[in-house]
Amino acid sequence: QVQLVESGGGLVQAGGSLRLSCAVSGDTFPYAMGWFRQTPRKEREFVSAITWNGASGKYVDSVKGRFTIFRDNDKNTVYLQMNSLKPEDTAIYYCAAVIDTFGAPETEDEYDYWGQGTQVTVSS
Repeated sequence: QVQLVESGGGLVQAGGSLRLSCAVSGDTFPYAMGWFRQTPRKEREFVSAITWNGASGKYVDSVKGRFTIFRDNDKNTVYLQMNSLKPEDTAIYYCAAVIDTFGAPETEDEYDYWGQGTQVTVSS
């Protein structure tokens, strides 16, 4: 059984930075990892994803140049470094995992495992 635990959320002023972490425990299959976010007004949306070996990352256009996804497989942890945060980045952020040795999926239906979410609030 696989468990994902996010941490690192919080309250930050616009222009600030946060680093989210997602620790994976359980089976040590090669997982592609993704980050999604959701607000009360919107459906959950894709933010970023990374291949199992960290060689390739993907981003939604609204965070390109501001967010960076990376992973440390020795620690079974994936990170989302968020810089130049904007109020519109405010959301609950979820990490997700799927056994995948090739790609970095961008749709939530492709992921099998989810964390409980961590709140990110950006004040203006």
